[in-house]
Amino acid sequence: MNSRTPEVVSRVVDVDGIPMSALVCEVPDPRAVIVALHGGAVTSGYYDYPGRPRLSLLRTAAALGFTVVAIDRPGYGSSAPHGETMASPARRVDLAYGAVDRLLASRSRGAGLFLWAHSIGCALGVYMAGDERRNDLLGLEIAGTGRHHAAGAVEILDFRQRDPDVPRRSGPGLRTLLWEPAHLYPDEVIGAPRIQSAGPPYEATVARRWPLEFAEVAERVRIPVHYTLGDHERVWSSGPEAMADIAGLFTGSPRVVTDEQADSGHNLSIGHTATGYHLRILSFVEECVLGSENGGYDNDGVDRLPRRVG
Repeated sequence: MNSRTPEVVSRVVDVDGIPMSALVCEVPDPRAVIVALHGGAVTSGYYDYPGRPRLSLLRTAAALGFTVVAIDRPGYGSSAPHGETMASPARRVDLAYGAVDRLLASRSRGAGLFLWAHSIGCALGVYMAGDERRNDLLGLEIAGTGRHHAAGAVEILDFRQRDPDVPRRSGPGLRTLLWEPAHLYPDEVIGAPRIQSAGPPYEATVARRWPLEFAEVAERVRIPVHYTLGDHERVWSSGPEAMADIAGLFTGSPRVVTDEQADSGHNLSIGHTATGYHLRILSFVEECVLGSENGGYDNDGVDRLPRRVG
């Protein structure tokens, strides 16, 4: 990255008595602000993996003029001791937006906020995108999520039998789902050893319910949506039909684009192709900025079929 790219800093803010932590990479006059929401059993370091700056969403986006706020989702990072109080999706939305608003304070937000979520973090991302109280949202990227699990994934994930207080972070089956094929990742990131984190108690419930809630929450979204799966995704059903199914859930969105990222597994933002993935979505962010500057999108006659699925 350009040596003049702003540094990534760790910050903590108080939201209703709960400390909320985040990684922030801020530019002086941003095109927009990207709010990044990590998946399960990792921290916000997923978007800025230690020692791998080229794979960093924060650094890549900042080099192109975007401020990035990667929060530790409610129940992670500094808010982990308060995880028992976060069972309500509305509570988690309030905490997440509260953290973003306090972190940005009076700083420029450019054209507005773009939400970028991965895996189980997509549940929070879609809830946030559908929050009618916000008038500063530009668009939404969701990746590594779905409604129907891939063959064999349910038995490995075992949502109904596992103890919700004991997150599943390891084991040969889960490793196969999340980190195979191994050649798609740098050796030292497999299993995410430097960013691993226990998940909050509510997360097992989210994992079990999200495929059933997805459609109801998605129809509230009124901003452009981009949906990405890796071509080696093993947690969720993939392919043109599965991706079109997800696109069809966002009935209120003015624009829905689906994309299959080549040579990528479940963890898109820390694989070898992370930079390519980030640049592709940053192009979509730029389109959302331009759409906002030109008066927004017309909801009539929208083609919601996938633009790219192979």
